Amino acid sequence: MTAIRLLLVDDDPLVRAGLSFMMGGAEDIEIVGEAADGGEVEALVERTRPDVVLMDIRMPAVDGIVATERVRARPDAPQVVVLTTFHADEQVLRALRAGAAGFVLKDTPPAEILDAVRRVAGGDPVLSPTVTRQLMAHAAGTAADTRHARARERLAGLGDREREVAVAVGRGLSNAEIAAALFMSVATVKAHVSRVLAKLDLNNRVQIALLAYDAGLLDEDGR
Repeated sequence: MTAIRLLLVDDDPLVRAGLSFMMGGAEDIEIVGEAADGGEVEALVERTRPDVVLMDIRMPAVDGIVATERVRARPDAPQVVVLTTFHADEQVLRALRAGAAGFVLKDTPPAEILDAVRRVAGGDPVLSPTVTRQLMAHAAGTAADTRHARARERLAGLGDREREVAVAVGRGLSNAEIAAALFMSVATVKAHVSRVLAKLDLNNRVQIALLAYDAGLLDEDGR
């Protein structure tokens, strides 16, 4: 079994030590590096080649949002899971828009943090439709109207099937569930998801979901 290579980023040395102790005890996790600020992350990613970065959002110099943007813009970018203190927070939403695959609370039980790292390493987002709706509630006002228009414009470039798949992703469905709902093979779903990501210049399923919400393709119940 190949271990998941994990990079820890947090400005609090006690938090880093706790995470290192907790995560490093798992047989399938290898801690390849630690950083105290977002400004150190790019060089560490280049040197250590992690599969996943566990990234604090709030750091004094370069925060986790900027660091996430920089990391996710790289070729062969690692997945990013952000650490936060609050469930529904504007900074969390910004981090997800920047390319994070999900977030976990700092007081999350250790087993759940481990599960989050394993899930994103396997290509699954760590974000339920319910949490997405909570986050989108923080995007009200004029800016939301602007995002709505821009999202509609971007999604207009998708084919009908691609649009259906994008909506299904926004509902939180897996590839297998999308295949069953839309009467297509899992391989075809994967191909559609890849095309949607490429056409919209996005880098993960969470960003597809956020764009679907921005465009108003899902109602308040996520349907």
